[in-house]
Amino acid sequence: MARFSRRRLGALTLAVAVLTLGPSLSPVLLAAKAATPSTAPVTWGAPGPATTLVLFDTTGPYGWLGELNAIGAGNLATHFGTVTAEPVVSYTAGQVNTFTATIYLGSTYNEPIPPAFLSDVVSTTHPVIWAGDNVWQLSGAAGSLANANFQTNYGWDPSTTYFDGADQVASVAYKGQTLTRNAAGGAVLAPHITAPSAVTVLGQANCTDTTGVTVACNEIAQTTGTTFPWAVRSGNLTFIGEVPFSYLNERDRYLAFSDLLFDALAPSAPVSHQAIVRLEDVSPGINSPDDLRTMADYLYSQNVPFSIAVIPSYRDPLGYVNNDGIPVQQDISNLKDPTIKAFDDALQYMRARGGTIIEEGYTHQYSNVANPYSGVSGDDFEFYLAHCAATFGGPLDPNAAGGCPNTDWVVQDGPVPNDSSAWAQGRAATGQAMFAPAGLPTPAIWLTPHYAASPVDYAGIGKVFATRDERGSYFGGQLTGGPVDYGHQFGQFFPYVVHDLDGSTVVPENLGDFEPDMQNNNPPRPPALIVGNAQAALTVRQGVASFFFHPYYDVSALQQIVEGMKGLGYTFVSSPSLVGQDPYVPVHTTTASLPGATVGQAYSAILTAAAGTGPYKWSITSGTLPAGLSLNAATGAITGKPKSPGSSVVTLTVTDSSTTVTPDNSKAGMHFAPAPQAATVTVTMTVGGGGSPPSSTTTTTAPSGGNGRKKP
Repeated sequence: MARFSRRRLGALTLAVAVLTLGPSLSPVLLAAKAATPSTAPVTWGAPGPATTLVLFDTTGPYGWLGELNAIGAGNLATHFGTVTAEPVVSYTAGQVNTFTATIYLGSTYNEPIPPAFLSDVVSTTHPVIWAGDNVWQLSGAAGSLANANFQTNYGWDPSTTYFDGADQVASVAYKGQTLTRNAAGGAVLAPHITAPSAVTVLGQANCTDTTGVTVACNEIAQTTGTTFPWAVRSGNLTFIGEVPFSYLNERDRYLAFSDLLFDALAPSAPVSHQAIVRLEDVSPGINSPDDLRTMADYLYSQNVPFSIAVIPSYRDPLGYVNNDGIPVQQDISNLKDPTIKAFDDALQYMRARGGTIIEEGYTHQYSNVANPYSGVSGDDFEFYLAHCAATFGGPLDPNAAGGCPNTDWVVQDGPVPNDSSAWAQGRAATGQAMFAPAGLPTPAIWLTPHYAASPVDYAGIGKVFATRDERGSYFGGQLTGGPVDYGHQFGQFFPYVVHDLDGSTVVPENLGDFEPDMQNNNPPRPPALIVGNAQAALTVRQGVASFFFHPYYDVSALQQIVEGMKGLGYTFVSSPSLVGQDPYVPVHTTTASLPGATVGQAYSAILTAAAGTGPYKWSITSGTLPAGLSLNAATGAITGKPKSPGSSVVTLTVTDSSTTVTPDNSKAGMHFAPAPQAATVTVTMTVGGGGSPPSSTTTTTAPSGGNGRKKP
């Protein structure tokens, strides 16, 4: 049967409180849950040139929303260094001066902001980004001395800045780009500019009526024409009229926010635009070797490095694909199967043409059930439950038993039964261990199937893989330390590399994938749409534009995307080069100890190794084994009958089968296979004469290639 991609992301949405305008020009909050805030600050990210303080709201019925906003802003700011997030009510005097910049996210109307923070904002020289509500607290009441001083210093009046709920704001103009905005995100605060010469307008909100027709902005915006300021800067203060994390899509005004962080955290950063392409759902039961070679040949001809997202264990437990009910399992390590051997050979061919293998789950499906489609690898979720619904967010469709109808919606439900960090770690490690026996390098980069897993899953996966290539899912409670609330979920894509709250380095995917047909109420995604998304991604001054492509589609669609992105000025790079990381985990010995030997008695012990690229070759590089014992270079077996008592110190080396591909000078910058790597184990073997228990000890030396983590 025909293969169809099931990674349909559509617009990433954050369940938000919709704001409407009451007669007093203040927001009226709709029903939502209350939050239980934690006052403890949380720091995450990796050391970098900048540090960021993120302050968020926690009170009132929408307190939970502030936490998700803080995760979103904090994750972005980790591109520049570490982030510390805490509720604004916990702020203490002087904190803004201990960070490179501060971001405040106003999501609760009239959050009780500490006077110390309000005072520090207008007195510090450090950059402050204020997004959303409560800016009127910053300047004091209209007509007050504090308000007059604020206008003198900043050129606008927060006390008379109102929500423009009369106009639909469906787009934002920023740096020559028109970025989308879902009007369901509510009204935008329109700053009341009183001294235009003192204010730099960074972005404009475009006013339309309810049908999307451009109109003159309502008088409440206190402007002329069809736009009003969406973001402004005066001195060290940047104000954005909303928190731009609701209803995200790949061309959203969220990109403008992502770019504005550079002004506060890396103002001298040079402009660069890099691109990544990933070949998706690559597995024996899904792809033909010929298709894989065709993709590799084209990308190689264009000097385009690429990632190969491999599902190491293909499963069809219900016999769905062949419609015969017979379970199918195809592991990449089963070299006795000629079909799998041909598949593995195609992966080697792809590597020789600039491909980097990453691991896309263990089986990319869950158990022997439809979750939600068919139980087949590549179709289903692996770490998260989902079902098919006839209505948006509805219950299980009874007609989905034989496969999810294309007119159904896919609804994510929550963690799988018996979910745990150890379980997720085991699956990640089991899949990773299949590559070396297949003669393939052991990947050091992970891709979560359908970008869906629980926080404990990510914790377990993070013990195996330091880097993920994907989008992220984050939940209420992760930051504040309360119970995880899977009903409050924030899906986030990134325009650059970040170090997210789950503790991983994240390589971005932010353009989506090519899909020729509508799938589960998600519209087709032709090449022009992907290229258009890449055009919008140019908004970010050091942005990375990344898309993925399924190799069972015709290469002509891939050609259109690659050529279109090159035409926009993008330079394609490999994902490991983007994060400065070894793409593969080098070989290492796993022998903890060896049994002792006795004169005249048969002896047998096996040296073991892991990772790298199989098969391995063992050799003696220093010293000698006790007389009568020998080493099998292929198996690592030490066997024989010792001839005399005594001790021997011997160093044994395991060398993997990584091969070097001589690069063509015209392919400068392509990533090729690593040279063979080695690891050693030093053994002191004691041969007893029979009177006392023999013993031996081992010490292990790691290879010089590292462990697949970041290069120093």
